Amino acid sequence: MAKFFGTNGIRGVFSEDFTLEFVHDMTLALGTYFGKGPILIGYDGRESSPIICKIITSTLNSIGIDCKIAGLVPTPCLEYAVKSLGYSGGIMITASHNPPQYNGIKPAAEDGVEISREDELIIEDIYLNKSWITNPEKWGITGEETRTIETYLDGITSHINSKLIESKSFKVVLDLGNGAQAVTAPNFCKKVNCETILVNETIDGMFPGRGSEPTPQNLSVLSKSVIDNRANFGIAFDGDGDRSIFCDNLGNILTGDKSALMLIQHILNQNPNSLVVTCLNSGSNTELLAEKYDSKVIRTKVGSVEVSRKMVSTNALIGFEENGGFMFGKHNQVRDGCMSLALMLDFLATSDNSLSNEISKLPLSFTTKNKLKCSSDDAVKVISSLKEEFSNSDVSDGIKIIIDSKSWVMIRPSGTEPIIRIYAESENEEKLEALMIEFLQKVKSIISR
Repeated sequence: MAKFFGTNGIRGVFSEDFTLEFVHDMTLALGTYFGKGPILIGYDGRESSPIICKIITSTLNSIGIDCKIAGLVPTPCLEYAVKSLGYSGGIMITASHNPPQYNGIKPAAEDGVEISREDELIIEDIYLNKSWITNPEKWGITGEETRTIETYLDGITSHINSKLIESKSFKVVLDLGNGAQAVTAPNFCKKVNCETILVNETIDGMFPGRGSEPTPQNLSVLSKSVIDNRANFGIAFDGDGDRSIFCDNLGNILTGDKSALMLIQHILNQNPNSLVVTCLNSGSNTELLAEKYDSKVIRTKVGSVEVSRKMVSTNALIGFEENGGFMFGKHNQVRDGCMSLALMLDFLATSDNSLSNEISKLPLSFTTKNKLKCSSDDAVKVISSLKEEFSNSDVSDGIKIIIDSKSWVMIRPSGTEPIIRIYAESENEEKLEALMIEFLQKVKSIISR
């Protein structure tokens, strides 16, 4: 198992377990893995990101690898530029939705997709054995890449009916979460003639507005702004802009599962007989919807790397996670908040109904999730105990317990924070709430033993 790579990249508390010395040595390993340049470097708005960027670029140069700096950009923007502009790889400096004291790095391969789990182990092996490049024939050089944002926005626009969207003059509320999509999403909306109302638009690595992760509990300002401005919908991004949570025209915050179903329906309507990849913890209505369009669903372990790399190997058209990470294969096989925004606009442009009306047509879906603080040792104890109690469950990623044909609970330790997550789905809200209460108490009881 990986020692440093979690569910999505390497993360830690800056200057504690994610030090400049660690960044330097891990960059030596990354540079050795890439083998050649140029490498594209981008970062989010966290206060420690610029200094980490300097360490990464100088370290790459020290082993003969050229790099270019994209500057402050969303993660999917950097990844798309790596693929489109011919880079040997990319390094995004971000801790995504983690609290402000964290930072991290997400490496992207030359295809613009996060490196595979196997390659993560190769990099860790280089790091642990210090078997990195030494004594290069020449030093590398660092330059600036000025085409990143334009390339990204042009790529998104190429996959939608921008003329039709422009004709609708949509009104959209963007909750930018003080994060990196502030440099791209508003510009995209201008390109397609959308009136925008901005919330938390100032980039600030302390995430003072509502925190770096959009959740139903912290999006009340987005909801109120949609209602007050009579907007067609709202959207909230996470810190590095690869995930998005939608708000319908009535101010209802949608789960990632529900918004994904809307986008899947739109895409499969135009592209039947396709593949959809999603994680074990997303809702079961995905299969129902895919079947309607003669399409198939592949399930993976939790994590965008798992979904992205499965999309690449199967040439899948769609991928998604229940946390608002949606992937459109024709653009890039990675989570992309701005691409999701564009697809929702494309969908509504072809519909005579509001978003809330369209959602009401979907098959009923009741999902929820919660989390508890939990050390890694306690997490092992929780999963082990539940495996004994529910011996016939799926244990490929944490544990997924099937209650009946329409209900399940999944428990797994987070790969990015010292917490354990609990997911559940059921046929109605009452049963769902009862399931969540039961398993929250069960997990707490195991931890306290």
